Amino acid sequence: MRCEWQMKNKFWTGKRVLVTGHTGFKGGWLCHWLQSLGAQVSGFALAPPTMPSLFEVTQLDALMDSTIGDIRDRTALAACVKRVQPELVLHLAAQPLVRQSYRDPAETYSTNVMGVVNLLDAVRECESVRAVINVTTDKCYENLERREPYRESDALGGYDPYSSSKACAELVTAAYRRSFLSEAGVALASARAGNVIGGGDWATDRLVPDMLRAFAQGEALHLRYPGAIRPWQHVLEPLSGYLALAEKLLTDGAAYAEAWNFGPNPDDEKTVGEIAISASRRWQHGDLGEEAPEITVDSTPQPHEAGTLKLDSTKARTRLGWHPRWNIETALARTLEWHNAWRRGADMRAITRQQITDYENTSPL
Repeated sequence: MRCEWQMKNKFWTGKRVLVTGHTGFKGGWLCHWLQSLGAQVSGFALAPPTMPSLFEVTQLDALMDSTIGDIRDRTALAACVKRVQPELVLHLAAQPLVRQSYRDPAETYSTNVMGVVNLLDAVRECESVRAVINVTTDKCYENLERREPYRESDALGGYDPYSSSKACAELVTAAYRRSFLSEAGVALASARAGNVIGGGDWATDRLVPDMLRAFAQGEALHLRYPGAIRPWQHVLEPLSGYLALAEKLLTDGAAYAEAWNFGPNPDDEKTVGEIAISASRRWQHGDLGEEAPEITVDSTPQPHEAGTLKLDSTKARTRLGWHPRWNIETALARTLEWHNAWRRGADMRAITRQQITDYENTSPL
């Protein structure tokens, strides 16, 4: 079965797109994809959050209009939006880490809530904008530790500051849609995706980057929550959903201006321990021929994190024609392939673009 939505170069050619958070892992992949589709891509974000970074090793700044700034700086953000005059805004800039939100909750709320307010206020003052997607998270739901997947109509909530801040961002999005942007003809949607993996992520306190660091240094991998279930997916999976949604927003407007889930097939909702073991086996049999690392459980007290989290993406499948293309084993293989290519000193822009092309040419699952 072929997916109804396909990547359309002609649709994106010349489209003016602003991506906030373009220096981050997910935003970087999105900008590469948009640029390859022919869009005129601009970005607004802090300097890359890690060293190395996808932004740096793929020399993304040479391919796009990049502005380094803080979304909490309302004046700077508004000036960027006004200068770029985008048709579409994809808002990915955020404080994205649960454990960091425990360390600095004020930073998390100011970035993830007021950053959205600042962006949407800037959009209100820019007549060129026709559509906006606010990317939040699968963790925006009130997690009841149930086995059933969460639907877009389920209650918002959040135990930790990060999850709570993203639920707040969803409420801000809905309020601006109803109060201001719908009547102005701007289609505003939100997108909630699962736990993404892929090459170029060096963040701390994330499973796959932590694994890769431990593997490369020959150290044991310490798991905090080995039994926690997450909706794992390659980064290109939700990004393809954002692009499909963006096309609908730009062509059909208000009919798609609502919340959307983008998660994997149920078979790819795995525990942390299962992902670690699978990655370890792939590392051992990889092209660098290194031994598999030891995997242990960290028994020290840890901040609360959700035990079970699953997404229901029925709406995206039926109304957008969106379907996953890479299962978790392919996602892990592609992640390790990218990372090992970087360790060998390969052309990482070319590797990144090739993986995007490979994804585009894969039939839906």
